[in-house]
Amino acid sequence: MANAQGPQVNPAALGLVGFGLTTVLLSLINAGVLPKGGEPVVVPLAMAFGGTAQILAGLMEVRLGNTFGMTAFIAYGAFWWWFALLVVLGGNGVLHLNEAASTIGVALILWGVFTLYMWIATFRLPRLLFLIFLTLWITFFLLGAGKLMGWEAVEQIGGWIGLVCGSLALYGSFAFVTNSTFERTVLPIG
Repeated sequence: MANAQGPQVNPAALGLVGFGLTTVLLSLINAGVLPKGGEPVVVPLAMAFGGTAQILAGLMEVRLGNTFGMTAFIAYGAFWWWFALLVVLGGNGVLHLNEAASTIGVALILWGVFTLYMWIATFRLPRLLFLIFLTLWITFFLLGAGKLMGWEAVEQIGGWIGLVCGSLALYGSFAFVTNSTFERTVLPIG
């Protein structure tokens, strides 16, 4: 039960878990740990949790006046919707993606550029966010370059870095929830 006198709710706990769970699952596929045929399993998670929950967290960040949190959660929530729509519409023949690998690669690199400038903003934020965004822009660049050049091994490395990124985000959510519940720093975020 929430303490009426306690601190405001931190939407980052929700945003990070939505991002982290979805990123870990897709990264396991990208790394080759889970089969590529498992991508459709990621779609509902991407829409409901990676997408919608993050967008809701971003909207809650608006009320707190947090430009960084609002931009990050709404943008990456929209990324998960893009991913889900790409898989669903491509898988059902609505979008013809047979010759789209290079365009998808460039789109991932553009997400890397966006993430790189968001990472620069983390220089004044907790170290945990610095590490999440560092591993995320590296992930996007590796996935994008691998897709663009047809280098499956590079995409797999991107999957492994994405797994680290998603795990860091899960830890961040765990830390925010735990620290808030115990009303003290139990799990450090730097």
